[in-house]
Formats: sequence, structure tokens, C-alpha cells
Amino acid sequence: MKAILAICLLALTSSFKVLFAAEPKPNILLIVADDLGWSDVGWHGGFGKTPYMDRLVKTGLELDQHYVQPVCTPTRTALMSGRYPGRFGPHALSPSNLRAMPLGTTTLASALKSVGYATYQSGKWHLGARTEWGPNAFGFDHGYGTLTGAADPWTHKYRKGPYEDSWHRDGKLFDEEGNATELVAAEALKRIREKQAPWFVYVPFHAVHTPVDAPNEYKRLYDGVKFHDDPEKHDSRLRLTAMVSQLDTKIGQFVAALEETGQRDNTLIIFTSDNGGIESLKNAYVGDVGHSPLNSENDPLRGQKATLYEGGTRVCAFANWPGKLAARKHAWPMHAVDWFPTIASLVGYQSQTDLKWDGINQWPALLGQVEKPADRTIYIAAAGGQSLRHGDWKLIQQGKTAPQLFNIGADPYEKENLAKAQPEKVAELQKLLEQHHALDLPKIPADLEGFPH
Repeated sequence: MKAILAICLLALTSSFKVLFAAEPKPNILLIVADDLGWSDVGWHGGFGKTPYMDRLVKTGLELDQHYVQPVCTPTRTALMSGRYPGRFGPHALSPSNLRAMPLGTTTLASALKSVGYATYQSGKWHLGARTEWGPNAFGFDHGYGTLTGAADPWTHKYRKGPYEDSWHRDGKLFDEEGNATELVAAEALKRIREKQAPWFVYVPFHAVHTPVDAPNEYKRLYDGVKFHDDPEKHDSRLRLTAMVSQLDTKIGQFVAALEETGQRDNTLIIFTSDNGGIESLKNAYVGDVGHSPLNSENDPLRGQKATLYEGGTRVCAFANWPGKLAARKHAWPMHAVDWFPTIASLVGYQSQTDLKWDGINQWPALLGQVEKPADRTIYIAAAGGQSLRHGDWKLIQQGKTAPQLFNIGADPYEKENLAKAQPEKVAELQKLLEQHHALDLPKIPADLEGFPH
């Protein structure tokens, strides 16, 4: 009888453990496009064919006011640190090959690793082009792709100079044949299929950054479409749209892999661009890809990459998690710095020290548990100036030029500068901007002096 009671008690205890066990930590798939324009994608009515992303937007959370920095390195710094990039020095406010953050900085990857995550990066790093500054030094179990800010899709080379060759695996440089977007996606797919749950897979694609090109199979998706009477401009836009569709196809393959391996319902997918698109540019990278005289579009937003207008800093973004995030448009402002504290809250990470986050936990708002989030301040610093948004108001201050003031709620396309009509609001926002700017480091850290940018 005692033996039977013991067995029953053991079975009952096991049942309670199963019943009250904590939910498994979700997998995190963070995808970053490069230089993707607001109007390059289907869900914004653009010219690019993006059926897979369109579906994720339709069935998930469209992040309609997702802000980033106006260029690449700063946005990646914000994503990884939860802090505005200027906090680390002026070198982190521009596209740079210097180490953006000090070694030992707690990053999203190292935080997730500390709570049991397998951490992987595949694609463009651009947070330090030397091998000792790569992903493995900042919390990733494995890193792959380029250490630099861009790569020719065929040669995988950067610009001529000390960082021309930066294609690597775990900090070891090597040569590899194949299209860069295909290789980056294949590496991410391998990590997804390994099912080392919980996992964090960070996929910062090179697409659609210059040099702009894609395999012919993606160009054939636009057979019969005439983008411009000028053959050079038509070819430029065709290469861009093909690269957009290639990016979209790879994301569709990620979703298919998640479904095939039974991981879809426990995976949070986050997608953003690092900044807005650039409308035309020349190719300065080592390879044979042509220039891009007709490239991305950000209409109806004003501005483009490297500007502080909405077209430079408000980007295509969404989140998708079946059964967790309801299908809707999230219309409240958030910034790339918010993802670290948001994900930390989601997975139960707590730091033993103050990480001085500029971001805030957006998870309750993303779940729809907050009817109207409180106004928050979004500070965006760049090499040539700063912008600050608080509520619907946005201030742009560039050097010694007159400030510009816009009411984004009433004027999302920044057509009417209200600075002269609203001097009190300008003064209020300038004070907030000065407070944030005072927290930025004015000089490059001494240990970075002498390294080529």
C-alpha cells in the first residue's frame, strides 16, 4: 500500500510540475534589411513584390511608426545595446569600421546568452571591422558574413583599402563563392533547423544596400515591367526590385522552416530596416555591379537615408508571433533602442547592473494591453545634427541653421514647418534635446585612435 501511495504521489507531483511549468522561452528571429525604402514594399503599395512579408504584416503587428537612426552603424548599435549610439562616442553616429561599443558591453546577444539562449548572427555586422571586434566578442556563439558595412553580392568585397576583405566565420576570414543574400539566408536557415531552443538568430541582410543586384530568377519576376524610359535607370530599378523580392523570398523560407520544424508558434519574428532608402547612388565597392541612378523610394515620407526627416528614420517594420500578437496596425512611436528592454522583459532577463537603457519595454503596448501609451521622447542624433520627437511634435536641429518643427500627427509628411508659429514649443523641445545631447560622448574613445575608419 505504501508503494502504491508513493507512486500516486509521484504521479501527482509530476502532473503539477507539468501543469504549472513556466512557458518555454520563445525563439527570437530578428531580421534587419539594409537601406529598404518605405515604398519599396508591397504592404505600402510600393513597386516591390513582397508576398511573404505582406502576409506576415497582414497576420501580425504592423509597426507603423518604428524609428531608427538615419544610417546603418548607429541603428545596429541601438538594437544591440538598447542605448542611443552617441552614448558611445561620435564614431558610432556614422557608418564606421571602428568598434562601435566598448568590449564588455552587455548586448542583446550576451543578455540572451546569459539566460540560456543559443545566439547566432548571419549577415552584415558593421559594429567593428577588425576580427577581434566581431560578433563573437559581443555575445554571439557564432557569427558569419561581413564585418564591414557592405559587400558586393558576388565578390563579397568591401571598398578598396584595409577592410576590403571581411567575409568571415567566427572571426576567421575566408573566401566563399555564391550570392551574399543566398549565403546569409542559408546560414540562418541552418541555425533555425538545428532547433537549439531557445535560440536568438540575428539576420542583418546586406540587401538592399549598394551594390544592388540579385540573381536573374528574381529579375524575371518583373518581366514586362518598364520602370523608366532610360535603359540605365530601368536596369537600376530592376536590380533593386529583384533584390527586394530576393529578400522577401528568403524571409518566406525562414517561415517555412519554422513551420516544418514545429517552431513557428514559439518564435517571435521582428523585422525592420536600418534606415530609409536612398534614391540614387554610385557603386564604390569592389566588383562589377553597376551604379544605381534609380533606386529606392520613400514617398510619401519626406527625405531619405542620412536625413533626419521621416523618410530617413521611419522605416518598414513589423512583428509576428502567432497566438501572441494580434493582427493590427500599431500606430504608436517606438525606436530600435526599445527592442533590448522589450525582449529582456519577455524572456525574464534582469541585469545586475544599470545598463543605462534609453529604450523602454514596449511589450505591454505591443500586446495591446495599453490603450494609449504615454508620450515618450525619441532622440535621434546624427553626424550633422539631431532630431527629437515627443508626442506628435518633432524638432530637427542641424548645426547653426534655423530649427524646424513639425506636428507629425497632423502632418506626417513634414510639409509645414511650424517653428516660427510655435516658438514656445521649439524652446521646450530644444531643452529636451539638449538634455539628451549632454549624455553623448563628445570624443572618440582613446583606444580607438589611430585605427582606420
